Amino acid sequence: MTTLASADLRAKLGEIDIYLFDQLLRGRFDGRTRLLDAGCGEGRNLMYFLRRGFTCYGIDRDPAAIADVRALAAQLASSLPVENFQTGELDRLPWPDASMDGVICSAVLHFANDAAHFDAMLRELWRVLAPGGLFFARLASNIGIEDRVGAAGRRARLPDGSDRFIVDEQMLTAWTARAGGRLADPIKTTNVQGRRCMTTWCVFKSDGRSG
Repeated sequence: MTTLASADLRAKLGEIDIYLFDQLLRGRFDGRTRLLDAGCGEGRNLMYFLRRGFTCYGIDRDPAAIADVRALAAQLASSLPVENFQTGELDRLPWPDASMDGVICSAVLHFANDAAHFDAMLRELWRVLAPGGLFFARLASNIGIEDRVGAAGRRARLPDGSDRFIVDEQMLTAWTARAGGRLADPIKTTNVQGRRCMTTWCVFKSDGRSG
């Protein structure tokens, strides 16, 4: 019986974020082998990287999620130390400065309590990213639904009923400039039928690597 294409892809890639998959296809992780998934959950974005021999790390506030991602790593990359995956908070990362070639933070930063918490998480994620490294984030924004959710830089009730810390293009470009980063791509936003907007933000740290 022929394996369905979707099943074959899922076996190889897991439930990877499609926008992260786009970065993979474009070679953005070629040569960037030490990878942190910040807010990793059960490891949906790590399966391919684990299979490919990347040195993966993960952090999540949910101990059950970390137990799951440790089990996944034990199955797919048994040589990785279990301590690479830790329970914790994004504003207090346990890894040294410049220790990661890539940082993934998918659908996590919009859980910030306020602007100070958002900034603290970003500063920590940037701290552990090495020069020439890639920062990949997806997060809620008001881009395209400003008239429904109001100004950015605060928690807001989205039309889908969820409460999220929302950003706008000005916030992201200003933070990129302050950090001395460089946008890997133009800031892209997906509008989900006016119910919420999710923005993809990809930044290179310094010009040490062209990407």
